[in-house]
Amino acid sequence: QVQLVESGGGLVQPGESLRLSCAASGFTLDKYPIGWFRQAPGKEREGVSCIGDYDGSTYYSDSVKGRFIISRDNAKNTVYLQMNSLKPEDTAVYHCTTCGMCSGYRCLDPDYWGQGTQVTVSS
Repeated sequence: QVQLVESGGGLVQPGESLRLSCAASGFTLDKYPIGWFRQAPGKEREGVSCIGDYDGSTYYSDSVKGRFIISRDNAKNTVYLQMNSLKPEDTAVYHCTTCGMCSGYRCLDPDYWGQGTQVTVSS
């Protein structure tokens, strides 16, 4: 069964950090570019970051550049999103997905999706 599972979300205070994980089962993650999206209540889903497949190039939206780091551990079949200096506006459900390609931070042709993990940043 092909599946992506996100984990690592939670409730943190502004300025703190979280690391999200996107674990794949049923297929090999390193064959795909992987994107992270987020969706806050009442807002459209937005792309946050994308990591290439072969060269592992990384890309970030302006809203997270310098604070978030995307990486992949092919041995663990997992992609991570390290989120530092979190702000209340980062509050959202975060999803990972396989991509046809990264166009900068935008994940084109998303295919397999995880169920999402909630990140809440509040004092």
